[in-house]
Amino acid sequence: MDQTMLRMMELSYNGYYCSQILLMLGLECQGKSNPDLVRAMGGLANGCGFAGGPCGALTGGACLLTLYAGKGSDDECQDENLVHMLLDLGAWFTRTYGSRYGDTSCETIVGDRSEMRQRCGAIVAETYAKVIELLIAGGYDIAAGKGTE
Repeated sequence: MDQTMLRMMELSYNGYYCSQILLMLGLECQGKSNPDLVRAMGGLANGCGFAGGPCGALTGGACLLTLYAGKGSDDECQDENLVHMLLDLGAWFTRTYGSRYGDTSCETIVGDRSEMRQRCGAIVAETYAKVIELLIAGGYDIAAGKGTE
Protein backbone atom coordinates (compact mmCIF):
# COMPACT_ATOMS: atom_id res chain seq x y z
CA MET A 1 0.00 0.00 0.00
CA ASP A 2 1.48 3.35 -1.01
CA GLN A 3 1.52 6.67 0.88
CA THR A 4 -1.36 8.11 -1.15
CA MET A 5 -3.62 5.20 -0.28
CA LEU A 6 -2.65 5.43 3.39
CA ARG A 7 -3.46 9.15 3.33
CA MET A 8 -6.83 8.46 1.69
CA MET A 9 -7.66 5.94 4.39
CA GLU A 10 -6.64 8.41 7.10
CA LEU A 11 -8.82 11.14 5.61
CA SER A 12 -11.77 8.78 5.28
CA TYR A 13 -11.31 7.63 8.87
CA ASN A 14 -11.35 11.30 9.92
CA GLY A 15 -14.77 11.76 8.31
CA TYR A 16 -13.98 13.35 4.97
CA TYR A 17 -16.03 12.42 1.93
CA CYS A 18 -14.73 11.24 -1.45
CA SER A 19 -14.90 14.66 -3.11
CA GLN A 20 -13.12 16.28 -0.16
CA ILE A 21 -10.40 13.63 -0.13
CA LEU A 22 -9.58 14.20 -3.80
CA LEU A 23 -9.21 17.96 -3.36
CA MET A 24 -7.24 17.61 -0.16
CA LEU A 25 -4.75 15.33 -1.91
CA GLY A 26 -4.33 17.87 -4.70
CA LEU A 27 -3.91 20.75 -2.28
CA GLU A 28 -1.41 18.77 -0.21
CA CYS A 29 0.62 17.99 -3.36
CA GLN A 30 0.90 21.74 -3.83
CA GLY A 31 1.81 22.33 -0.19
CA LYS A 32 -1.47 24.15 0.42
CA SER A 33 -4.51 23.87 2.61
CA ASN A 34 -7.90 25.52 2.14
CA PRO A 35 -10.49 24.54 4.76
CA ASP A 36 -13.19 26.67 3.09
CA LEU A 37 -12.75 24.83 -0.20
CA VAL A 38 -12.63 21.45 1.56
CA ARG A 39 -15.87 22.28 3.38
CA ALA A 40 -17.54 23.33 0.13
CA MET A 41 -16.44 20.11 -1.58
CA GLY A 42 -18.52 18.17 0.95
CA GLY A 43 -21.59 19.34 -0.94
CA LEU A 44 -20.64 17.08 -3.84
CA ALA A 45 -20.50 13.95 -1.73
CA ASN A 46 -23.24 11.34 -1.61
CA GLY A 47 -24.62 12.23 -5.02
CA CYS A 48 -24.48 16.01 -4.61
CA GLY A 49 -25.81 16.21 -1.10
CA PHE A 50 -27.83 12.98 -1.01
CA ALA A 51 -29.80 14.16 -4.07
CA GLY A 52 -29.20 11.01 -6.12
CA GLY A 53 -26.66 12.75 -8.34
CA PRO A 54 -23.33 11.63 -9.73
CA CYS A 55 -20.67 9.91 -7.66
CA GLY A 56 -18.62 12.36 -5.61
CA ALA A 57 -15.42 10.78 -6.88
CA LEU A 58 -16.38 11.84 -10.41
CA THR A 59 -17.42 15.36 -9.44
CA GLY A 60 -14.49 15.68 -7.04
CA GLY A 61 -12.12 14.50 -9.78
CA ALA A 62 -13.56 17.12 -12.11
CA CYS A 63 -12.97 19.77 -9.45
CA LEU A 64 -9.40 18.57 -8.95
CA LEU A 65 -8.72 18.92 -12.69
CA THR A 66 -10.22 22.39 -12.56
CA LEU A 67 -8.07 23.33 -9.55
CA TYR A 68 -5.11 22.97 -11.89
CA ALA A 69 -6.59 24.14 -15.19
CA GLY A 70 -9.56 26.39 -14.40
CA LYS A 71 -10.07 30.12 -14.08
CA GLY A 72 -9.88 31.43 -10.54
CA SER A 73 -9.42 35.18 -10.90
CA ASP A 74 -9.95 37.97 -13.42
CA ASP A 75 -6.35 37.78 -14.61
CA GLU A 76 -6.42 34.01 -15.25
CA CYS A 77 -7.71 32.05 -18.20
CA GLN A 78 -9.06 28.54 -18.24
CA ASP A 79 -6.58 26.16 -19.83
CA GLU A 80 -7.72 25.25 -23.33
CA ASN A 81 -7.22 21.56 -22.50
CA LEU A 82 -9.53 21.57 -19.47
CA VAL A 83 -12.67 20.62 -21.40
CA HIS A 84 -10.84 17.72 -23.04
CA MET A 85 -9.50 16.50 -19.69
CA LEU A 86 -12.99 16.70 -18.18
CA LEU A 87 -14.48 14.80 -21.10
CA ASP A 88 -11.76 12.17 -20.82
CA LEU A 89 -12.40 11.79 -17.09
CA GLY A 90 -16.16 11.49 -17.60
CA ALA A 91 -15.81 8.95 -20.40
CA TRP A 92 -13.33 6.88 -18.39
CA PHE A 93 -15.54 6.98 -15.29
CA THR A 94 -18.62 5.94 -17.27
CA ARG A 95 -16.74 3.10 -19.00
CA THR A 96 -15.18 1.92 -15.77
CA TYR A 97 -17.94 2.34 -13.20
CA GLY A 98 -21.10 3.09 -15.14
CA SER A 99 -20.76 -0.17 -17.01
CA ARG A 100 -19.84 -2.08 -13.84
CA TYR A 101 -22.67 -0.78 -11.66
CA GLY A 102 -25.27 0.28 -14.23
CA ASP A 103 -24.96 4.04 -13.67
CA THR A 104 -22.57 6.67 -12.32
CA SER A 105 -24.87 7.93 -9.58
CA CYS A 106 -23.68 7.54 -6.00
CA GLU A 107 -26.89 5.79 -5.08
CA THR A 108 -26.48 3.13 -7.76
CA ILE A 109 -22.78 2.58 -7.11
CA VAL A 110 -23.11 2.13 -3.34
CA GLY A 111 -26.28 0.06 -3.63
CA ASP A 112 -27.33 -1.28 -0.24
CA ARG A 113 -24.18 0.27 1.30
CA SER A 114 -22.90 -3.12 2.53
CA GLU A 115 -19.69 -2.78 0.50
CA MET A 116 -19.59 0.99 0.48
CA ARG A 117 -16.25 1.53 2.23
CA GLN A 118 -14.33 -0.93 0.04
CA ARG A 119 -16.12 0.05 -3.16
CA CYS A 120 -15.78 3.78 -2.61
CA GLY A 121 -12.17 3.56 -1.46
CA ALA A 122 -11.16 1.81 -4.65
CA ILE A 123 -13.13 4.25 -6.80
CA VAL A 124 -11.56 7.29 -5.12
CA ALA A 125 -8.05 5.84 -5.46
CA GLU A 126 -8.53 4.94 -9.13
CA THR A 127 -10.14 8.30 -9.90
CA TYR A 128 -7.26 10.13 -8.24
CA ALA A 129 -4.78 8.11 -10.31
CA LYS A 130 -6.74 8.91 -13.49
CA VAL A 131 -6.80 12.65 -12.69
CA ILE A 132 -3.05 12.65 -12.04
CA GLU A 133 -2.51 10.78 -15.30
CA LEU A 134 -4.57 13.38 -17.21
CA LEU A 135 -2.75 16.28 -15.56
CA ILE A 136 0.69 14.85 -16.27
CA ALA A 137 -0.31 14.13 -19.88
CA GLY A 138 -1.46 17.76 -20.06
CA GLY A 139 1.96 18.97 -18.95
CA TYR A 140 1.08 20.01 -15.41
CA ASP A 141 3.54 19.95 -12.57
CA ILE A 142 1.41 18.34 -9.88
CA ALA A 143 3.41 19.93 -7.06
CA ALA A 144 3.35 23.42 -8.54
CA GLY A 145 -0.32 23.86 -9.41
CA LYS A 146 -1.97 26.51 -11.59
CA GLY A 147 0.09 28.77 -13.75
CA THR A 148 3.27 26.70 -13.83
CA GLU A 149 2.69 24.18 -16.56
